[in-house]
Amino acid sequence: KRPAPGLLHHSDRGSQYTSKEYVEQLKSYGMELSMSRRGNCYDNACIESWHSILKKELIYCNPRFKNPEEAYNAIYQYIEFYYNRKRMHGALGYLSPTRFAKKFTDKSVA
Repeated sequence: KRPAPGLLHHSDRGSQYTSKEYVEQLKSYGMELSMSRRGNCYDNACIESWHSILKKELIYCNPRFKNPEEAYNAIYQYIEFYYNRKRMHGALGYLSPTRFAKKFTDKSVA
């Protein structure tokens, strides 16, 4: 499968991500390139934290996936049914993102 056109690819300014060949490949997929500002090593901190959580809570706990579809389904279920709906997030007052959003929208409707 190829990435959907318009997909945003964010990276640091590492030479592997700035090479002509790499950039041309992203463009051939219709992907939009986004890079950290020069000297700002914290640009990717949020997504790196997310990847760390995903790896610790799902990837490292499971045997190898048999095929890409199995991996896709496991990651989709993890995000939609556990991470967003059940997993408590300290930054959200120990609520799941779904409960936090509901609390926020309930207040703004009232």
